[in-house]
Formats: sequence, C-alpha cells, structure tokens
Amino acid sequence: MAIAYLGLGSNLGERHLNLIYGLQLLSSSMELVRLSSVYETEPWGYTEQSRFLNLVCKVQTDTLSAYKILENAIDIERKVGRKPSFTYGPRILDIDLLLYGDEVISTNKLVVPHPRMGERAFVLVPLAEIASSQVHPLLGLSIKDLLKQVPGVKSVKLWAHPFSRDAL
Repeated sequence: MAIAYLGLGSNLGERHLNLIYGLQLLSSSMELVRLSSVYETEPWGYTEQSRFLNLVCKVQTDTLSAYKILENAIDIERKVGRKPSFTYGPRILDIDLLLYGDEVISTNKLVVPHPRMGERAFVLVPLAEIASSQVHPLLGLSIKDLLKQVPGVKSVKLWAHPFSRDAL
C-alpha cells in the first residue's frame, strides 16, 4: 500500500469546481484519504495572473506507482480542460505529485519529492495541515519545520474548509 500527497491548484474559470472535478477524477483510481482546506494564494513564478485556489490531498493506492499517478494526474488535468501554457502560467487545473511514501525518484520524467515544494508556501501550508510531521525524504525536515523556513506564509489565506465527501 502506497501513500502519496498531491497538490492541486486552479486559477482559471470556476476554480473551486475545477478542484472538485479533479478530486472526483482522482478518486476513481485511488482512495482519497484526507483533504486539506482550500487556500487562496498569490501566483508563484509568473505573478501577472489571477490568484490560485490550492489544496493538498493524501491518497492511498495498492496498484499505482509514482509514474502511474503522474500519468493519471496529467490525464485528469486535460479532462478538466488544461491547455498547454508557458512555465508557471495560468491553469484551469494543476496537479503535482509532492511525495510518494519516502521514495526519492529523479528521472527525466519524474522527480519526487517535488523539487520546489520546500520553497512554496502554497504547498507547505495545506500539506502541514494534513501531514505536519511527515518528513521530507531528502531534506530530513518535517513539513512543519520546512513551513517555518519558507517566505510568504502570510499570503496564503484560508478560502474554505475541506470539501465534504458529499461535495465529491
């Protein structure tokens, strides 16, 4: 049984509905164990765009490798309507594989843990909500400790409490 953490974000269209749809599609191939609250955040990288809604989910699977989760995430992004864009550009839905157990994977296709998660308050705030004691397998620090070091935490605003199972 593998435990993974996925970050979801949207800043185009009906942002919250995009997140719900993405979670519904994810739940068809893996078990959604826990959802963070939804946070409204400033864009990262390219700042001349709308604010994002972000959340993190803990998933469990006994059949999907990290590579299969990545493939599913890309398929789901497309189903929800994501179109090719420039790096850090606006997105109808973005799904990132943050952690896959305590595995470390570094290939051309996939890097786990997500290489920039330790720099991103919009990832660490919701991740700390549901997995504060989880240890980053490369940095050896808990998510709670990483969160203490990252700038921009105050710009991550609670938007909604976790979606109920009925919403999915």
